[in-house]
Formats: sequence, structure tokens, C-alpha cells
Amino acid sequence: MDFSSIFILLFGSTFGLILRIFIQNSFKKSIGFDIQNTSIVNFLSSFFLGILVALNFINNEILVLFYSGFLGCFSTFSSFIYQLFLLLKKRKFLRLFCHYIEVIIFSLLFFYLGYFLIQFF
Repeated sequence: MDFSSIFILLFGSTFGLILRIFIQNSFKKSIGFDIQNTSIVNFLSSFFLGILVALNFINNEILVLFYSGFLGCFSTFSSFIYQLFLLLKKRKFLRLFCHYIEVIIFSLLFFYLGYFLIQFF
């Protein structure tokens, strides 16, 4: 990896992190139903990933910027796992299972939505 790729990676990851923190802090209030802020970020990340996959970039620098940099820092897989661990620790097994299924299914649906929208237009 050369210096320009490292700079591109850092640039993308900085904006991914800033956007994730902004979304997590902006939706601290209840929005009418029970959904975790981390889940919102994961759904958006899946949607953006679907768009990027549909666009099928060949340029390696764009892949490093968006896939590895931006989405790597924007998505919150470790926070998702930590939420599952907390539910397991509290012995809330039904909520753990529902949250896991909810995030996996909705993330897949948002990925497909992003992919479909680009393919449609």
C-alpha cells in the first residue's frame, strides 16, 4: 500500500467516523419505536454498500476510499456485537435473538434496496 492509498483510506475513514458519531448523537431521543442508534447506522451502511456494489467501481482508489475507509469506520459491527453481549449478560435471550434477526434482516433489505435503486435507474 503506497502513501496515496493510506491518505485516501484516512480521508474516507475520518468522514465515516464523523457521520457515525453525528447519527448516534442526533437520534438519542426516542423516534416513536424501539430501535438502537447502532442499528440505524448499520442499516444506512448496508444501504450505501448496496449502492457501491451496484455501481461496480473498478478504480482501486475509489474502493479504498468508500469500502475500506468510509464504510469501514461508518459501520458499527463491534458495537452490534457488544449490544448482543450485553443482552446475553442480562439473560434477555428473546430480545437478543430478536435484535440479531432484526439487524441481519433489515441490513440485508437495506443493502438490496440500495442495490436495486441503482440497478433500476
